[in-house]
Amino acid sequence: MAKVPKAPRMLTHDQIWTALDRLAERAGLTASALARRAGLDPTTFNKSKRITADGRERWPSTESVAKSLAATNTSIGTFVELIGDNPRTVRSVPLLGFAQAATGGHFDDSGFPAGNGWDAVGLPAVSDEHAYALEISGDAMRPAYRDGDVIVVSPGTAIRRGDRVVVKTTGGEMMVKELKRRTARTMELASLDPVHVDRTLAPGEVEWIARIVWVSQ
Repeated sequence: MAKVPKAPRMLTHDQIWTALDRLAERAGLTASALARRAGLDPTTFNKSKRITADGRERWPSTESVAKSLAATNTSIGTFVELIGDNPRTVRSVPLLGFAQAATGGHFDDSGFPAGNGWDAVGLPAVSDEHAYALEISGDAMRPAYRDGDVIVVSPGTAIRRGDRVVVKTTGGEMMVKELKRRTARTMELASLDPVHVDRTLAPGEVEWIARIVWVSQ
């Protein structure tokens, strides 16, 4: 006797809302900030909006989900992963504004986060325990990064030609560049914005360099 196939499990109200919460967390945002970035009313995803006044469950609209995926540059496949019981791990990492990070006193000699002023944000897990996040401000790094983007930097990740990196010079300058070439005598760095010139540094001018491993846009 042929087996009757099992009916697929229906998605629940809680699963969809949890996936939206995870999407916001993955992008380093609150639910309200995610709604705002998606061009929606900031209260769209508030917990108080998920149940009607008479106690019925309210589902997010397909339009609001679609706009949220577009706003965070997230595929529908990734969103489906967030619905599951075991989504990709999210961890809390130190967060600081890039302009503030460049003022000094926020890193030790190895380029690891140190000192006061750091906040925290939940982002996809990175194996490097010293990983941290920097929030971009202004348009100096366009078109690669926009105002408000958050980059995750991993001091412990190996760097190869073509990687985007954060570099701190011994003179106190901090910059985001692309590594073009590194030899025993020089480090060649390409600007992310064609308006700005490329840089060539001697090893003695580099205090530390770390690879950018993820960006929330």
